[in-house]
Amino acid sequence: MGLKKMAFGGERLEKLRNNEVVSRSRMKLWMIRATTTVLLWTCLVQLMALSETWGPRVLKGWPSCFSHESVVALAVWSSPHLPVRVHPPKRVYKNNGYLMVSCNGGLNQMRAAICDMVAIARYLNVTLIVPELDKTSFWNDPSEFQDIFDVDHFITSLRDEVRILKDLPPRVKKRVELGIIYTMPPVSWSDISYYHNQILPLIQKYKVVHLNRTDARLANNGQPLEIQRLRCRVNFSALRFTTQIEELGRKVIKMLKRNGPFLVLHLRYEMDMLAFSGCTQGCNTEEVEELTRMRYAYPWWKEKIIDSDSKRKDGLCPLTPEETALTLKALDVDRNIQIYIAAGEIYGGKRRLSTLVASYPNLVRKETLLDPSELRFFQNHSSQMAALDYLVSLESDIFVPTYDGNMAKVVEGHRRYLGYKKTILLDRRLLVDLIDHYNSGSLTWHEFSAAVKDAHAERMGNPTKRLVMPDRPKEEDYFYANPWECLQPSDEDEQPVIISI
Repeated sequence: MGLKKMAFGGERLEKLRNNEVVSRSRMKLWMIRATTTVLLWTCLVQLMALSETWGPRVLKGWPSCFSHESVVALAVWSSPHLPVRVHPPKRVYKNNGYLMVSCNGGLNQMRAAICDMVAIARYLNVTLIVPELDKTSFWNDPSEFQDIFDVDHFITSLRDEVRILKDLPPRVKKRVELGIIYTMPPVSWSDISYYHNQILPLIQKYKVVHLNRTDARLANNGQPLEIQRLRCRVNFSALRFTTQIEELGRKVIKMLKRNGPFLVLHLRYEMDMLAFSGCTQGCNTEEVEELTRMRYAYPWWKEKIIDSDSKRKDGLCPLTPEETALTLKALDVDRNIQIYIAAGEIYGGKRRLSTLVASYPNLVRKETLLDPSELRFFQNHSSQMAALDYLVSLESDIFVPTYDGNMAKVVEGHRRYLGYKKTILLDRRLLVDLIDHYNSGSLTWHEFSAAVKDAHAERMGNPTKRLVMPDRPKEEDYFYANPWECLQPSDEDEQPVIISI
């Protein structure tokens, strides 16, 4: 019995030893397979990365189930709530250096500048660093690019045209920290050849060039068609606002549309505009003194002594709230229409708005439509507040700017791109003359209204070519107000067809 037990125990021990050996062998095999798989994946990812940058062309032509597009499709398939985002292929070119830019001005002045700088970077075959926004202007807005625009969309949507980075590569950044960089403001309204002949050699020499003023630096006219089309593509497609701004904008638009048609009035009667322009029509003595002090406080506002009356008669002042009310009534704008004021705080407050409110009681602003908690994040961020107004302006049934500033011009051009949506472009010089005649009694209401309608019959954002003035670029029509190279009316009497970009 004892021998049998020992034999049985020995067999059992032998089996246990065999099982342990098999388990170890299986474990080793599993580890070898796992390690091999990880190595293969690592090699494949590295190979794809190398092929994106400098690999042979034949490699790029191979179909791959691990391409970026396939990964996106797989992610969408596994998570149907994610949007489909297929990015264009990267453009391959020899990089000539790096372009850094610092934008100046308000939101729409900077917006147009960004479009110009992308086109310039593309033409020069340089890498563009995400633009720096102005933080020293009157508004003192601390917002960065990514606080206003969807920076990842901006970079990826343009990757077939230009390489854009959020920051300089470490090696190049070290050069900049050592002061090896060339900083300059480019010449205003320059032809694209200026950048090729003057700026590109500097980039090739210093590797990095910093343009510190970028507004109105590329000419309106005479540029290659592909440059004009790219400016449009950046403006209408790549420069998308952040999700937070877009969602709040959609909420305001939905609230307005729920109550019927609405008109957006860009009432540019704000303190900074009045101080800058020197226009004091309707202001009391204390207000005139306050605006004058402000004008002298900013050294870059070069014009100090201004004759408000003569400037108004030349059509160089924004319309006052009182003049605006008369103009809208003369154009037979329905008294009960919703009017959304796209502007900052109106100078003079309720006192100056009283005439407009009496004529159009359905006057609203984002501050009256939204709960204060919804706007708390945007407080003291004027560019983000302006972005909300921009979105609402695009969707309005009618857009009426009372001054031809940057927002008025850029919104006008964007509405043309969206199908020539109704934009009433006021002839301020004629209007103030007609208003003065009406107020003095030399024109009846019927005569005044008929004259206003007749003067603006062809000023509703209709298809038209820009006015070109080669020797006076500041006085010619602005590219972003009417980018006709990106638009193509099918017929003068039909809805225009928009060229895809």
